[in-house]
Amino acid sequence: MNSDIILETRAVSKFFRDPVDFQALKDISFKISRGQFVSIVGSSGSGKSTLLYLLSTLDTDYEGEILIDNEPLHEKSKNQLAEIRNEKIGFVFQFHYLLPEFTVLDNVMLPALKLGKYDEDTIRKHAYEKLDLLGLGDQAIKKASKLSGGQQQRAAIARALINNPSIIFGDEPTGNLDSKNAQTVFDIFRELQLAFNQTILVVTHDAQFAGSTDRRITLKDGELLSDEMLK
Repeated sequence: MNSDIILETRAVSKFFRDPVDFQALKDISFKISRGQFVSIVGSSGSGKSTLLYLLSTLDTDYEGEILIDNEPLHEKSKNQLAEIRNEKIGFVFQFHYLLPEFTVLDNVMLPALKLGKYDEDTIRKHAYEKLDLLGLGDQAIKKASKLSGGQQQRAAIARALINNPSIIFGDEPTGNLDSKNAQTVFDIFRELQLAFNQTILVVTHDAQFAGSTDRRITLKDGELLSDEMLK
């Protein structure tokens, strides 16, 4: 068993049956090591978002095997997958999905409260630590709707970190940001990787972002076209 491999796919294929049969992914196999910063790229329709949904356990209808921390996901029940999502996976999306009438602090605490591993006071302390890490400690008691777009995305990253996930998945995390804030988000991911050995996997259309990651996986028409080490 290789403890350095955090995520592995073995000949993963995905079919859509309605309205017609269509194969969206074809025998996708790769391994991602703990602490890697990886991008997945490809044109629209290449299958990258479909793959991300499979990897993050949001879609369980596929052929082949997906393993997180050497655990095969296809053997897990819905409740077990929900537990893996809560405990081992952090999500950062194109849109931050913060609850606008909740404070920034409350938004960050939500996944940890749902997981129920710590009491509320401990979770609050952890949330403040994540917000401080992302330069938002002074914004904690503001309503999420009062933050700028860049601040909201940083708050979303803090929320993704609250349960100390094994891997962070990003779905176009800079797609709704200007170039300055996009660079800030990239720099935050890089800092998390270097300081905490955080594993990060990002689906992106941003060529500059992808070209600055450690590794770039390119999909085309549902197939793995290339897998390049960039650093």
